[in-house]
Amino acid sequence: MKIVTRVDHPELQEEAATVFRERWPEFIFHDDVPKKYLARVEEHFSFFDVMALDDDGAVVAGGWGVPLAWDGTVADLPSGYDGALVRAVEGHEGGREATTLSFMAAAVGSAHDKRGLAAVVLRELTRRAYSKGLVHVIAPLRPTWKHRYPTVPMSEYASWTRADGLSIDPWIRTHQRMGARILGPATESMVIAGTVAEWESWTGMVFPVTYDYVVPDALNLVRVDVGQDRGVYVEENLWVQHMGPPEVR
Repeated sequence: MKIVTRVDHPELQEEAATVFRERWPEFIFHDDVPKKYLARVEEHFSFFDVMALDDDGAVVAGGWGVPLAWDGTVADLPSGYDGALVRAVEGHEGGREATTLSFMAAAVGSAHDKRGLAAVVLRELTRRAYSKGLVHVIAPLRPTWKHRYPTVPMSEYASWTRADGLSIDPWIRTHQRMGARILGPATESMVIAGTVAEWESWTGMVFPVTYDYVVPDALNLVRVDVGQDRGVYVEENLWVQHMGPPEVR
């Protein structure tokens, strides 16, 4: 297994994008905030954008994060994924010193599941964070199974545990096994808005009346207002904090 930064291997960009895209529903790519900030993330923070390659040089996993200022309190957490992007980019461009790495995404190719590769990527990002003098590592998680319970608040879902005390959710468990603790919900992590026709194209569904809809792979309900020709999805994620450098845990 070899870890490289994506910027150093432009020939693998398309392959890496495929690994990432297969893990998320189409609507998640229509949030306006990343459209505005991701090019600047790539420009400023390429050190925190990594890929794991197998012995043949194929991309099997990847992940990225952004450094931002955070004082260590729950009250000072960003609103979620969008808020972390904004704070990281605008803080960097405004000369504000970063204290924290926020994981933003990690993905493993579907042919390489259950090999612990997500943890490999997260540990590498954590190592890089501490090597740059950052003192905290956090993440606005998108729990793997939350879409099965779209009417359940994240705070309640995050409290559901197995007999061993770990979360019922596989992605939360991955972080817990790495020493992470739950901080609380990211109540407005992403806001995705579009016309009714756009939502129908993103989901393969039909929205004939104004309603709060259960949409496949959405963690919360999607509000569709037919009269206003508008659908809005506010995704709630879960903030966790990783506790200390990998060599300490």
